[in-house]
Amino acid sequence: MGSEKIWDDLRSEQRRLSQVHLRELFADDAQRFERFSLAVDDLWVDFSKTHLDQAALHNLLELARSREVEGWRERMFRGDAINTTEKRAVLHTALRTPAGAPSELDPEILREVQRVLQSMRDFVTSVHEGRWRGFRGETIRDVVHIGIGGSDLGPRMVVEALKAYRRPELRVHFVSNVDGAHIEETLRGLDASRTLFIIASKTFRTLETLANARWARSWFLEQGGSEADIRQHFVALSTNHSEVAAFGIDPRNTFEFWDWVGGRYSLWSAIGLPIALALGFENFQALLGGAHRMDQHFRKAPLEANLPVILALIGIWYRNLWGAETQAVIPYDQNLNLLPAYLQQLDMESNGKLVTRRGEAVDKATGPIVWGQPGTDGQHAFFQLLHQGSALVPCDFWLSATSPYDAEMHRMLAANCLAQSEALMYGKSAEKVREEMRGRGMEEEAIAALLPHRIFPGNRPSTTLLYPCLDPATLGSLLALYEHKVFVMGVIWDINSFDQWGVELGKELASEIIGILAGDEGKLAQHDASTRGLIHQYRQKGGY
Repeated sequence: MGSEKIWDDLRSEQRRLSQVHLRELFADDAQRFERFSLAVDDLWVDFSKTHLDQAALHNLLELARSREVEGWRERMFRGDAINTTEKRAVLHTALRTPAGAPSELDPEILREVQRVLQSMRDFVTSVHEGRWRGFRGETIRDVVHIGIGGSDLGPRMVVEALKAYRRPELRVHFVSNVDGAHIEETLRGLDASRTLFIIASKTFRTLETLANARWARSWFLEQGGSEADIRQHFVALSTNHSEVAAFGIDPRNTFEFWDWVGGRYSLWSAIGLPIALALGFENFQALLGGAHRMDQHFRKAPLEANLPVILALIGIWYRNLWGAETQAVIPYDQNLNLLPAYLQQLDMESNGKLVTRRGEAVDKATGPIVWGQPGTDGQHAFFQLLHQGSALVPCDFWLSATSPYDAEMHRMLAANCLAQSEALMYGKSAEKVREEMRGRGMEEEAIAALLPHRIFPGNRPSTTLLYPCLDPATLGSLLALYEHKVFVMGVIWDINSFDQWGVELGKELASEIIGILAGDEGKLAQHDASTRGLIHQYRQKGGY
């Protein structure tokens, strides 16, 4: 069956299901929860509160087959150059392939991955055991990781998410923003002789990262360190050995990764060094192991039982057939407060594309706007819009069945999560609201005035991801799940999910404007009237 015929069938299914309330789907099928849920290891994913029935799901699966999802999946795992614009393989799965595991990949690639992992293990062990010391002979107490984008957000999110597993003797900090407040406030009160800096940049030419790195270097020298001491206090995560050496970092203190490691997939590589330092190398390995198990599920499970595929199809269903422009991610876990931002980069940088792999204009809407916040804070911020707003916003809820913190408070948290997904689905009818107000003795006139404001239409979709606890292995599985989901959606849209040319233009213009702001007006006339006017106003108001 041709994909356009399937799209037509899906439009028909959407029109049909748009006339059916979610609560009717549950009333008509006593087994709906079981039919529209999937389990992978200890992870349970409930998508029964979405506008799917067997017919719609069947057509979505046919769409996946018609777009050759299975074939593209194999091409990725065997190392074909599926990043066509950069002529690169996409091998983040190799980074979490255990030593000796069966693989079709080049054995040399796998050996290199294990070599870097071993060097990371040796370094982490030397810091944790106190053998790596600062210039006054004391152990390292603070680690400052300097990066931006994928070189920052991934490891920062993981370290924050797994706070319960942190080693107490080592504090790990992250600096990404080129705003001087970020690094100055981070370094305030730190002892240079007990501080280790990690400079993370694939090219070692990233402007924002190098600006912060130079600032850190100057601070270190001002605080009593010498040029010779830099080798004990600065390490690099990079592929550019010459630029690393020019900065003053001992090349032996460089941890490599490769061109085929995309930024938003890099936490599994040497970019994960701060994770290993913060949590211990064993926990970093558990994170990799959890991701590998999801890789194996994604590669081997049939499409109808394949969790990344099902989540991707739900995403396609709502983005392209229901017109949902956004996707909310709501973890009921304070330590996952950076998760929405992490998934935002993963999804929007991957699938925010206007052209197909062949350079032709796309004929379907692509990547949704991903956003969110931990519950219960979100309930008191944007849930009004989710429940009674005019926009359709599919939600992903994340919930752990246990917590390392107070059990009673966690039950309250869990109750809120489960209640919100139910409320979004079921709503509250006019009849129910009227009955409640009459029960409180309200006059009919007052009831009539308030009734429209207190109705909850329901019929709002959500998916709930439930797991026993948020440990390193579980987090690894969940992150790999979303990586593969995004990839499948890109395949269906016929776009390259692994490049990010849209990041470049603003960076190029910023390089020019830096010079103009510093007094070189040679290229000022090349900019538009608004930008020229803002530059003038910036200077007038005291800009440097």
